[in-house]
Amino acid sequence: MSRNSRLIHATPDQVWSVLADGWLYPLWVVGASRMREVDESWPAVGSKLYHSVGTWPLLIDDNSEVLEARPGSLLKLRARAWPAGEAEVVLRLEPSGADTEVVIEEDAVSGPAALGPKALRDVPLAWRNVETLRRLAFVVEGRL
Repeated sequence: MSRNSRLIHATPDQVWSVLADGWLYPLWVVGASRMREVDESWPAVGSKLYHSVGTWPLLIDDNSEVLEARPGSLLKLRARAWPAGEAEVVLRLEPSGADTEVVIEEDAVSGPAALGPKALRDVPLAWRNVETLRRLAFVVEGRL
């Protein structure tokens, strides 16, 4: 899995409050362009976000499902973006003094995106997730 981390100047609960609001997903996830629906039980295991990826008019409607959730510490997702495939994404929130280190791990698990060598998949995922964590920090810290 590609792994990136960033220190966010907020508590784990404050970071979790953004992760737990599915309607904010396109504000911080690179590639997500709009939300269509959020299950009422989000972010409970099995709940889904219904999002679109891409840029209009070339949008793909798909979803992301929660595989594991521990409020304030972990969110594990199966993100779908067919025809590219599916990815597993893990967000870990680790207290660091008054701040939170957010670690994101991601890798393609099915579809064409999973067929290439891992070393080649990691390069664009690392770039994408640096920006994803930057955006997440802006959203979280901007709410304080």
